[in-house]
Amino acid sequence: MMRALYSAALGMKAQQTNVDIISNNLANVNTTAFKKDKAEFKDLLYETLSRADVVAGDGKPVSLQIGHGVTISAITKSFSEGNLERTENPLDLAIQGEGFFVVLTPNGPRYTRDGSFKVSNVEGQIKLVTSDGYPVLAEGDTEIVLPETAISSITIDETGRITYKDAEGQIQDSGFKIKIVRFINPQGLLAEGKNLYNVSAASGDPVSEEETEGPKSRILQGFLEMSNVQVVDEMVKLIIAQRAYEINSKAIQTADDMLSMANNLKR
Repeated sequence: MMRALYSAALGMKAQQTNVDIISNNLANVNTTAFKKDKAEFKDLLYETLSRADVVAGDGKPVSLQIGHGVTISAITKSFSEGNLERTENPLDLAIQGEGFFVVLTPNGPRYTRDGSFKVSNVEGQIKLVTSDGYPVLAEGDTEIVLPETAISSITIDETGRITYKDAEGQIQDSGFKIKIVRFINPQGLLAEGKNLYNVSAASGDPVSEEETEGPKSRILQGFLEMSNVQVVDEMVKLIIAQRAYEINSKAIQTADDMLSMANNLKR
């Protein structure tokens, strides 16, 4: 009985965490470039009451084992691309591909797929920044500084190269190309909030797409990548998690009733 109580309690705890994950996904359904999370489960230690042992036709062909519940083994992030929304804002950028933008924070470089950029007058310089004021980095890890005349006529091509029209209407090259990096294992990145990720030993170091071969990411100006959360899918997962939580609570109640019956037995 005690084994049933603990196993069911662990099941309830795992489903509670699962609901937390699903709720966070639903809360961020409208967050730009948000990537949904998914809980992965694994069973726990087994108690072996009898081992399979077939010798000369004698013995048992299968083992007698009883498990001790479940736990969350990992919370993985899906980096599948979200839908693209046209905004017509020349400073809104979306990435098609596996790349990430690089931004400079007080704690060092961070990585994001949120391309809702702004311009900010920092110490008399017009810089391309995130919504939180973090400078966007170009190739060479330099901050992108633009002349005032570039704001209304800025053009960013698919490779990230920035051009603009001067006061005479002539197209000028800014000399900056937005840096795009990728990771061997993006699921290993550490989410830090504000749509930012940090590297970890599991993700590997960022590699500039300029230094890689094969297909490269494309930058789309005037678009934003939406969250990849599918509301219907998450609601189905939420119902399943709720039912699993409920049935585990029923298992605890049943085990408790059986213990109560055993305690009330009279000689």
